[in-house]
Amino acid sequence: MSQIPAPPRAPVPPSALPERDLRSALLRGWSRRCPACGEGGLFEGYLDVRHDCPACGTDLSHQRADDGPAWATIMIAGHIMAPVMLIVFEAFRPEGWQMALGFSIVFVALSLYLLPRIKGCFVGIQWAKRMHGFGAEPAPKPAPPVSAAPAIGK
Repeated sequence: MSQIPAPPRAPVPPSALPERDLRSALLRGWSRRCPACGEGGLFEGYLDVRHDCPACGTDLSHQRADDGPAWATIMIAGHIMAPVMLIVFEAFRPEGWQMALGFSIVFVALSLYLLPRIKGCFVGIQWAKRMHGFGAEPAPKPAPPVSAAPAIGK
């Protein structure tokens, strides 16, 4: 018995889909919430992005944040800390070890605070811009194959 496969359905081009709001996706990512609905949590634990949103079911496994959030966190934290270090040094003239110890602790704490929020923003940008697989809406399931010959014995 031969099977004739159903013809493939043409995917919807991303340009034909409605535009997603980048600002709300960024704010939801900063809040560590799903960029689609804003209700479900984005992370399992500290930095592991969930495979799908527990509230709306949006597939989040397409995200490819990789090293971008870590790089951005270091850049932002460094730009915040540099003028603060200069001001503290000029005002109080602490010893070198005091500066190193104090600002190392503050830098690590600031980085730990910013990293999941910046990663959430990266995921939000990818979702809003339909990058890395976020662009395709759920494709309809293909029809079962059509039989070329009638079933025998039925």
